[in-house]
Amino acid sequence: METFGKSQSVTRKEDLRFLTGAGRYIDDIAPDTAFHAYFLRSSFAHGEITELDVSDAREAEGVQAVFTAEDLEAQGLKLNIGATVLENRDGSKAANPSRPAIAKGRVRFVGEPVAVIVANTLDQARDAAELILFDVDELPAKTDLALGGPEIHPEAPQNRVFDWDMGDAEVFQAAYDSAVHKLDVVVEDNRVIAASMEPRGCYAELEGDRLHFAYNGQGVWGEKDNIAKALGMKPEDIRVTNPDVGGGFGMKAMTYPEYRVIAHLARHLANPVRWMSDRSEAMLTDNAGRDLVSTIKMGFDESYKLVAYSVDTLANMGAYNSAYAQPIQTQLFSKVLTGVYDVQAAYLAVQGVYTNTTQVDAYRGAGRPEAIYVLERAMDYAARKFGIDPWDLRRRSFIKADAFPYLTAVGETYDVGDFDKVLNRVEAEADRAGFAARKAAAAQEGKLLGQGLCYYIESILGNPSETAKVVFPESGGAEIYVGTQSNGQGHETVYAQFLSDHTGIPADVITVIQGDSDLIKTGGGTGGSRSVTTQNTATLATTATMIAKFSDYLSEKEGGEVSFDDERFRIEGSNLTPTMLDVADMARADGRADLLSFEERTTLPARSFPNGAHVAEVEVDPATGVTRVVKYTVVDDFGNLINPMLAEGQVHGGVVQGVGQAVTERVVYDDNGQLLTASFMDYGLPRADDMPFIAFYSEPVPSTANVMGMKGCGEAGTVGALAAVANAFLDAVWETGVRKVDMPFTPERVWSLIEAQKIAAE
Repeated sequence: METFGKSQSVTRKEDLRFLTGAGRYIDDIAPDTAFHAYFLRSSFAHGEITELDVSDAREAEGVQAVFTAEDLEAQGLKLNIGATVLENRDGSKAANPSRPAIAKGRVRFVGEPVAVIVANTLDQARDAAELILFDVDELPAKTDLALGGPEIHPEAPQNRVFDWDMGDAEVFQAAYDSAVHKLDVVVEDNRVIAASMEPRGCYAELEGDRLHFAYNGQGVWGEKDNIAKALGMKPEDIRVTNPDVGGGFGMKAMTYPEYRVIAHLARHLANPVRWMSDRSEAMLTDNAGRDLVSTIKMGFDESYKLVAYSVDTLANMGAYNSAYAQPIQTQLFSKVLTGVYDVQAAYLAVQGVYTNTTQVDAYRGAGRPEAIYVLERAMDYAARKFGIDPWDLRRRSFIKADAFPYLTAVGETYDVGDFDKVLNRVEAEADRAGFAARKAAAAQEGKLLGQGLCYYIESILGNPSETAKVVFPESGGAEIYVGTQSNGQGHETVYAQFLSDHTGIPADVITVIQGDSDLIKTGGGTGGSRSVTTQNTATLATTATMIAKFSDYLSEKEGGEVSFDDERFRIEGSNLTPTMLDVADMARADGRADLLSFEERTTLPARSFPNGAHVAEVEVDPATGVTRVVKYTVVDDFGNLINPMLAEGQVHGGVVQGVGQAVTERVVYDDNGQLLTASFMDYGLPRADDMPFIAFYSEPVPSTANVMGMKGCGEAGTVGALAAVANAFLDAVWETGVRKVDMPFTPERVWSLIEAQKIAAE
């Protein structure tokens, strides 16, 4: 049996199951008796529905039912999907138009559901959809990121969703006006598709008088509440489960139209119903990420220290509000507005815009990658404008190690940090001193080589509270019930390892149980890099309760003082040294059921702030426009690590997603609102051979926000990668005369950029 020392790299125990095809995903476990649901979706981006005749489809072979919005409402289903709504800067509420699960009267983006077909087989449901007569009176589509244009919702004049700000505009303006050195620059952040390996899916079934809803999401309790409200049910009459989930990235953290419809259909038809998205359907309907344009103003004093900073952003919301879309580019963006820099005159203004496109919501990092991207791009632009080394410019404005805890301009308290130490480490590990030689070697081959730096800071988000329950079943070993939800991060390994570290229970006899609203009282799910800090804090509290109660039990049973040394109990005056499992067996034999299950809930007192430095080297072929990331180095401060190997793996995944957005990924709509990048033939996900070796190093400064000194790591790779790659690309093409670049750096865009500069120089 396996036991580990603390903070050891341990391979993932769940990987054997996944790699041998034994994973339990939605499409694997849906009941064989389930009907198949298929959603007819709008092929128009904007228009009034003039015809929706489903009569022929209802008569098709194998069809059980076909429903429109009117049908579902008549049956009692609440169609409106709610969302978090901001308060505008003038105190009014942001726009909150109804978002129906099935379109009513008007369609507003390509892919919006207009009817649902339920049949014995998926092919029968698809065939029946072809028989539906659907037409609209087309309206002009709005696809540009600007105020105005064809009105999408009457509740949002000029298609403005919200007008929000944070900070003191007058304080910023005074500091900016008096600054010695100034920068004004516009930075675009391109729209991306999450493209999780497993598309979204769900099924629902009746279990006696209760409803069981299963879906591949990032937590069960939020969706339980959503379904209860939509179906008019008591929450206790609903069980929600998550099986294995093949990637989430924030995109699967919120509710979607299909979920409430499938749950309702299972009740209405008294039979299990299943639905699984295909890839193009996912690209049309999954919430997208990013998609904003920001105007940045920076002011520096005579010594080139940053003294004033503002961001004015237009953010695309898509056709409707999604669950967390409004807070993403406002409140969440603001958490790290000023990054790692000591600047108090800061101001953020954001306006949301509706367009006839798919909704935009959380994508790995949710607001923090966007904030760090504009800040770190602007720092590089400033360095070039002023003729200052970009590394030195950052050092001049760093919050110093002796200034912590540090209250930022937007009211966040950074508890600890040593940014100079991390930057010095990455300078050595990235071999900055040897870059000139590498650049010269690339030039000999006709290539342009650039190096880019990003120093990021992350804010751990989400519910600070979490629950952990440990049970000793009669079959042996231990079970830990957790309120977070793995989407591939390795929770089964890290939670078992952590419990093993603190109890001595061998990790290979610990079973991690997640994603079942019947088995644990409540939980916050996974998102905002919260899992490791919140869940393990709760586990530590549960472990403390176990130790105390087991010690009291042994003291009563054997007499004498009892102590625990992380592996065994020691009883004064006795040679007995029972393990946790031994004591559980003793308690069971004595009929002490109260000592076989322990549960505690904890709340973190504050956020933790992971931070680090990313250095990318980018090679550009000016003849073809092909851009490659050829060297990548990361030094991160994640505080104390439980499993360094898993932390490094999370950074690798995050960096790849950041490089993908920077080099290959871009969502494109035409003027009619048709998605032109609706398959992997057209949408450029990064491939393994696009990536260099990613060198990862840990330089921890333990957090004070939790007793383990940990900081989350799930999204940090993406937060740092965007600006590191973009800054490296600009460094590479600077000698061609190019002075302004925006992602993605695809061959056609890069070649055109360089050729345009040649023509301009003639």
